[in-house]
Amino acid sequence: MGKTMTLAIEGGTPVVARDEVKPWPVLDERDRNGVLRVFKNGFLCGPDAPEVTGLEKEWAEYVGRKHCLTTNSGTAALHMALAALNIGPGDEVIVPAYTFLASASCVLHAGAVPVFVDIDRSTCTIDPDLIEERITPRTKAVIPVHLHGLPADMDRILAIAETHELQVIEDACQAHGAEYRGRKVGNFGRLAAFSLNSSKNLSGGEGGLLVTDDDECAMRASMLRMFGDEIDDETKLRRYNASILGYQFRNLELPAALARSQLARLDEYNAVRIKNCGYLTNALKDIQGIHAPRVPEERKHVYWMYTVEFFPEELGLEVRPADFRTAMEKALFMEGVPVGQWQTMPVPAQDLFQTKKGWSGSGYPWKFTQEGEAMVYRARDYPASLDYCDRYTAIIGIHPPNSTDLMEKYVEAFHKVFSRLDAVMDHARDPITAHYSGRLFRAE
Repeated sequence: MGKTMTLAIEGGTPVVARDEVKPWPVLDERDRNGVLRVFKNGFLCGPDAPEVTGLEKEWAEYVGRKHCLTTNSGTAALHMALAALNIGPGDEVIVPAYTFLASASCVLHAGAVPVFVDIDRSTCTIDPDLIEERITPRTKAVIPVHLHGLPADMDRILAIAETHELQVIEDACQAHGAEYRGRKVGNFGRLAAFSLNSSKNLSGGEGGLLVTDDDECAMRASMLRMFGDEIDDETKLRRYNASILGYQFRNLELPAALARSQLARLDEYNAVRIKNCGYLTNALKDIQGIHAPRVPEERKHVYWMYTVEFFPEELGLEVRPADFRTAMEKALFMEGVPVGQWQTMPVPAQDLFQTKKGWSGSGYPWKFTQEGEAMVYRARDYPASLDYCDRYTAIIGIHPPNSTDLMEKYVEAFHKVFSRLDAVMDHARDPITAHYSGRLFRAE
């Protein structure tokens, strides 16, 4: 056997050198100038500071909504959306079973109870076919998540919501610039939330954005963002009179300035992601046992994350999908391909929902109602989410400044490990932690 076929996990040379994968976000002189503008202006914080208000105006125009409020996280934006709709104790909110915790924890913080719905196995977004069976007289809203940058099936979700008089809050934290039937996500729900975390397509380091066309929702969300304080109509100054229970959810000038600079290149950078991921999907389709993401024709995927799934049964291997996926992750990782899972289980399988300890161990918000107290979260009730967690891995580095040159090497690594499945399985139990580094997103 030639040396080139010796897997890195066996001591061979990796296909991808560790320093070949460049981090995200791309930072250059434009970003430095944006941040330096904060020092020139002299404002560091405040709801009316120039970078914050500039970002709000520019993001509202980009998405096509009337109002935008910056926040200190996408999670805060989701919480503000629920509060703006007066959703609280005794209410239920429908959430996909596979998503980031914040899609559901924001419901708990609002005092409501999350009710989970399994995902559509072909797109991994919430399955509209399963929503209506989870609707009860207590259901007040549904939070579709545009997962990994792929929009959920908004036509069907909106139709169900209209029939049952439910509010729709889009969790678009992973989908800046994604489109459904030619309209940008964030345009479909009564409110929508975005994240500015350093890993996201639009990065401010940290932060979030809430958009809506509803004047009253915007006003209530703004009050919640700043301790519940009222603003004097004439002077526009804080009255230091809290009329609702609020929080400190404001964003700061430095991350807002960075996000504004990045926004000017968002479409350009998304185009690179789409090109890189299109290359991967086309090049990997000939390898039996791998499934690339499916993108319906009416949706524009902006690939916050690119995931593939492994199907050992298609290769005639009698091995559990999770075990095969783990073995493949180790082999690919050793070849220099940054891979790994970001969510390892359905959200309702997490301890928070198994113990239902709630606020400070009190059992609330579930204890607000008999239905909530009796609710049981079982992982087996979400088979599509469980199967996805068994099979998927994320391929990191699809973002700019990385190009199809790097994607070519990724594909070479896939071909290399799939040509030696016997060796891959021989090393399946090697003590290797196969996971991408947070440094690829300029974080630890």
